[in-house]
Amino acid sequence: MKLKKTSTQLVEEAQKEVKILTPQEAKDLLEKNNPKPLLFDIRDPRELEKTGTVKDAINMPRGVIEFWLDPESPYYKGYPLETPKIFFCKSNWRSVIAVKYLQDEMGIDNISVIEGGFVNMIKEGVFKIELFKI
Repeated sequence: MKLKKTSTQLVEEAQKEVKILTPQEAKDLLEKNNPKPLLFDIRDPRELEKTGTVKDAINMPRGVIEFWLDPESPYYKGYPLETPKIFFCKSNWRSVIAVKYLQDEMGIDNISVIEGGFVNMIKEGVFKIELFKI
């Protein structure tokens, strides 16, 4: 069986259609914007236990994003739709696909991803790692 699109193709297409912030741009928005954007780490909690996450990041695993952001869902977590949201994962693949889906299918438009994800955020030295607490 041949795939209609590969994961690489999905990522490349999504990168053309979502807002991508450098780590510094994301940090500036988190420090200076009002309302302050919400920062979501969409990696699996097991990943966060191994690597930690960044200060003020909220863990929202990729598999629950649509449910936690939908006010009509029984799993809604109370994150206001009008509040800007910044997503990241390890390298940006999952987050860019997730954000494209949220834009295209749910109509959420005040969202962005961080270029290069967690790896780049730490490499650039803009964000500091903290332990992940379950």
